[in-house]
Amino acid sequence: MTDITVLNSKFEESGKLSTTVSLTADDVKAPAVHQVVKANLAGKRQGTHSTKTRAFVSGGGAKPFKQKGTGRARQGTSRSGLMVGGARVFGPLPRNYEQKVNKKVSKVAVQSIIADKLQAGKLVVVDSFESTGKTKDMFKSLSDKGLLPALVVTQESNNPALRATKNIRTANSLPVAAFNVYDAVKYENLVIEKQALETLLNRLV
Repeated sequence: MTDITVLNSKFEESGKLSTTVSLTADDVKAPAVHQVVKANLAGKRQGTHSTKTRAFVSGGGAKPFKQKGTGRARQGTSRSGLMVGGARVFGPLPRNYEQKVNKKVSKVAVQSIIADKLQAGKLVVVDSFESTGKTKDMFKSLSDKGLLPALVVTQESNNPALRATKNIRTANSLPVAAFNVYDAVKYENLVIEKQALETLLNRLV
């Protein structure tokens, strides 16, 4: 059983959240986090790079010069990678960079990042965000408590806190449905609504 301190909208202690999910230092599995982050970054690559191999370069049907007597290396086509205007040898072609990550590894990575933030004192759980949707107010709330840089996670995707956080250079915001390990690693503090954290923890059971 792990107890997590819960704060109110003014970041004052208001209670505890108990969970059966183990969040000790031993539960931090760096290899799983690394694998998931690596897959996340790979998935963002467009993979639209393209070069022309000999199969795609037009022309080159005729032998550019005779086989012997010129003093030059023999060539069979002007589209060779050795010739000006020729093909690219072993050049990049369009491909998909996505990497498969097992569900079990993904769960371990989420558990690891939550455990790591908790053990480091960088996990801040609030009952709910009472945001006006204004960046100025959200920036003041987070900076006054020394919570920047931060990843703000809400339960609902239409929470005004999401809009208020987007324009803060040292912060980002996500609904819990879009929570990912990469952003959690990228930002020092994880500021999350109690209900959103419960949703994440329920995925690990």
